[in-house]
Amino acid sequence: MWFKNTLFFILLLISSRGFSQSDSSYYEGLIQFSGVIVSSDSVNPVPFAHIIDINTHSGTTSDYFGYFSFVANIGDSVRFSSIGYKTSYFHIPDTLISGDNYSLIQVMQPDTIMLKEAKIYPWPSKEQFADAFVNTVIPNDDYKRAEANLNNEAMIAYAEQIPMNGQMNFNWQMKQVQSKLYYAGQYPPNNLLNPIAWAKFIKAWKDGDFKSKDK
Repeated sequence: MWFKNTLFFILLLISSRGFSQSDSSYYEGLIQFSGVIVSSDSVNPVPFAHIIDINTHSGTTSDYFGYFSFVANIGDSVRFSSIGYKTSYFHIPDTLISGDNYSLIQVMQPDTIMLKEAKIYPWPSKEQFADAFVNTVIPNDDYKRAEANLNNEAMIAYAEQIPMNGQMNFNWQMKQVQSKLYYAGQYPPNNLLNPIAWAKFIKAWKDGDFKSKDK
């Protein structure tokens, strides 16, 4: 009995040692690669920059403050890219590594593109431009149009075309709005089959309310 227990204990030690060696070999060479990306002209953080490990094609994106962190291998090459900056590279050294962490302050150079001056003219030649500059009729601005619309003669002409005055038009509009709010969500009544409305119409017709006032 004691022989079986001893054999089981020896096999357990061998297997645990093998697993520990395999685990340590699996994580060997991996580091936590962290840092901050800043701009060279202002030393301000570069947010949302792309950090890619060229060897493993893995990576991350810097946050709003330019900070990043991901797992990489010793000796890998890392590419930093961002819109408005030149792409830069960094090689993680296999020496001067303290523990399993490595920190970096990556400085990126602004990528400024200077374009040549482009002059755009609405006319093909200087002669046509001079002719248009002298003879073009400039339209009235908003102030001139407002003055024309508020002219006394124009206001009198508008008033003659309106049968009711301002107070009557306002009251009519308010009644329309109130009627829409009263019957909101339902169909308004149809007076076509309303006997009271027909009685009023026939009485007004007999009284001559629909006759022309000029006669």
